[in-house]
Amino acid sequence: MALNSGLRSASNLFKSSQQLVSKSVNRGRGIHSTGVKRMGGDHGHGHGHDDAYYLHAKHMYNLDRMKNQKLQVPFAVLTAVGIGVTVPIFAVVYQQKKTASA
Repeated sequence: MALNSGLRSASNLFKSSQQLVSKSVNRGRGIHSTGVKRMGGDHGHGHGHDDAYYLHAKHMYNLDRMKNQKLQVPFAVLTAVGIGVTVPIFAVVYQQKKTASA
């Protein structure tokens, strides 16, 4: 008996939701998109930013032109790996200390 009334109420809910969906579709609203927003006041020169206020250097990411590359790149990799290993170990030790004191 409960299963029958549950199915009946579910079908009524489904019918009412279909009616709501069909009403909202018939209102005439369509899918539309907005215009493309440019960063920093594009004044027609095609860069999407103001050159006077642009923070990055033109050749900021040219790794082949980096000064002291043989020193800086291994140092950066070692630092990233060190942080990636040290932070989780510190977090586990801290959590275990917290749990042991409780």
